[in-house]
Amino acid sequence: MTDPDEKRRLEQLEARIKAAKEGQAPKPRQDEHYSQAQLAWRMVIELVAGLGIGFGMGYGLDSLFGTLPIFLVLFTLLGLAAGIKTMLRSAQEVQDKKLAEEAEKKDGA
Repeated sequence: MTDPDEKRRLEQLEARIKAAKEGQAPKPRQDEHYSQAQLAWRMVIELVAGLGIGFGMGYGLDSLFGTLPIFLVLFTLLGLAAGIKTMLRSAQEVQDKKLAEEAEKKDGA
């Protein structure tokens, strides 16, 4: 490999291989990201799940202790609060991702 002609041919081959690999690189798909509808459904499901779990726990405790629906009301409200907290956390997560993408685009440009 001391021959300069062989070195030049090897460099050309490496450049062609690199170009071919770049041409075959998978392009990022647009549908991999959450659409706004998917995000909205995720938040609705989180809220309803919190309410449902709170309602179920409250109803179960009321049935177990034979009390008035005090636990039902209390745990339903706690479930609502937990669902709202989870929704806000999801919204913050999506906002952080968008801000990171914008900062990356700004730095890259």
